[in-house]
Amino acid sequence: MPELLGRRIILTGGAQGIGAGLVKALVGEGASVATLDVLEQEGTAVVAEASALGPGNATFLRCDVSNRAEVFASFGTAVDQLGGLDVLVHVAAVSRPKNAEDISEEEWDGVLDINLKGTLFTNQAAFPYLKEAGGGRIMNFASTAGLVAYARQRHYNASYAASKAAVLGFVRAIAYEWGKYGITVNAICPQMMTPMLEAARSRRSPEELAKWEDELHEKMAIDGRPGQTERDLAPFVVFMAGEGSRFITGQTLIVDGGKTLSR
Repeated sequence: MPELLGRRIILTGGAQGIGAGLVKALVGEGASVATLDVLEQEGTAVVAEASALGPGNATFLRCDVSNRAEVFASFGTAVDQLGGLDVLVHVAAVSRPKNAEDISEEEWDGVLDINLKGTLFTNQAAFPYLKEAGGGRIMNFASTAGLVAYARQRHYNASYAASKAAVLGFVRAIAYEWGKYGITVNAICPQMMTPMLEAARSRRSPEELAKWEDELHEKMAIDGRPGQTERDLAPFVVFMAGEGSRFITGQTLIVDGGKTLSR
């Protein structure tokens, strides 16, 4: 039997990359998923493919997570469509590579508006529905860029790292605040092959890329390279969206093949 049969899930950033892979995996486990993104054509295609495969179903809503009014309106529509809410999977994020000394105020605000304000707005929008339901799950996607420093930081730049470190602190705070309502809140730090990672690779010279791949092969305990969302991340997210994770909250959960060894 599908693990998430009847589970009602809102997922942000579902038009591409990790988010798109998770939409298909969650629907494949029987969930009803409303996915939010600004990429309408891509998002619509993802939900059509996921719904055709079933056994769950998916719908798409256009939403800019940095816009509070849009977020709350979209969540209201999504919850009406789903008939309630059990899980929020907040994936949507951006990275704007730039040396720290060159980041403009507008560029800094642009990254934090989506990555940090977007986390605040989506979590706030989900809260009343989860509280009313007597509990639920929130997974906020962060990054190990918010935990450790990277060599060649321009590929995980200062604004991105700052936003993701802030997400980790926010998760710990609201996990404590909202635990009394039966709501679990955790941060997921993945290392998967994504369009964002591919873009970072494309900016490297052949020599830099070879060095990066050698370092990954040396550091990652499993496979020596980034994982695949469907194979390596989706089964974990499915578990976290289910009943078996009810006693896990406030945690930074690293899914990166052992690249970041943290206690």
